[in-house]
Amino acid sequence: MSALIPPGSDPKPAGLSSRLFVDGGDPKETRAIIDLLGFLDGQTTNPSLIAKNPEAKARLEAGGKFSRQEVLDFYRGIVRDLAEVLPRGSISIEVYADEQTTAEEMLAQGREMFSWIQNAHIKFPTTAAGLAAAQQAVAEGMRVNMTLVFSQAQAAAVHAATRGAERGQVYVSPFIGRLDDRGENGMDLIANIQRMYAAAGNSHVLLLTASVRSFDHFMYALKLGSNIITSPAGILKDWAAKGKPMPRADYAYPAGSLAPIAYQELDLGQPWTSFDIRHELTDKGQAKFAADWNSLIA
Repeated sequence: MSALIPPGSDPKPAGLSSRLFVDGGDPKETRAIIDLLGFLDGQTTNPSLIAKNPEAKARLEAGGKFSRQEVLDFYRGIVRDLAEVLPRGSISIEVYADEQTTAEEMLAQGREMFSWIQNAHIKFPTTAAGLAAAQQAVAEGMRVNMTLVFSQAQAAAVHAATRGAERGQVYVSPFIGRLDDRGENGMDLIANIQRMYAAAGNSHVLLLTASVRSFDHFMYALKLGSNIITSPAGILKDWAAKGKPMPRADYAYPAGSLAPIAYQELDLGQPWTSFDIRHELTDKGQAKFAADWNSLIA
């Protein structure tokens, strides 16, 4: 615990219901955030963040790359370091997946990665192959985090594909910043998924607000009571510097000119294959993660 937190005091502000994760790939940065906040509930990683790890960057800048086995070993080492820093927190580990990767290939990776540490959530892309892999993974008792979510239909499919899972065994990660980038109000998607899951009688799926780009993203996710919020270290540092404030009752999210995303009435009792899960941002995100992973490999 940070030396700045008086012994015996609760480092979490009153009224905080969301679990807070840091989005990154550097265990040293994670330790620094824990020292600063006095707590941290977990960590999300992905191939792009691993490629930005200082050791990986130094190796690449020196003209060196990894073999496929070496990069997997490197990722495992980072994850195990994170698990030591956050022994009671969740650590999300992402499988490699491009558009050709099959559900069976993702599942095989997921099984291996899940064995690395005791507190893993395995990240699968919210595609047909990713959902099929997650459905089987959950049946085998694995914990999963469905990533690259950009629509309410995708979140509905996650609920349906993992039906029967224990609450907390499954996360769904909408990427709000990337929706903002193309002029849509990403925070509407968070509110819509939350409303849909609540209407189902509190889904077993936990809502994880991801791709947080601004302090207002963070504050509004707090106000909405998102189950989990994962933020870059910089935003968590800013929150700490401001005294870890909670949003006031009159806080209004400044959506500006962002186009609203309308709520859809979806039947979560349907099979997951009945939902239209296609989204161009999911395809682009999957391609970017694959490219960043491949950039490390000779």
